[in-house]
Amino acid sequence: MNFLRICVVIIFLTFGVSFIGCGGGGGAKVSSRQSTIGQELIDLDKAHKDGLITEKEYNKSKEKILKEAY
Repeated sequence: MNFLRICVVIIFLTFGVSFIGCGGGGGAKVSSRQSTIGQELIDLDKAHKDGLITEKEYNKSKEKILKEAY
């Protein structure tokens, strides 16, 4: 019975260690955008024109959108 438990533990450890490499953990960056850059800029411009954000917030957000795009 002890031999069977030891075998089961070894099998689980083997599979567990082998799947660690499948988890990624690398520096791969995956980004997904729900809207286009153009649409984000249009929405940002509208918010600025409607007085919802300041000129400073507008410029900062615009720069961020463009920086993330390229």
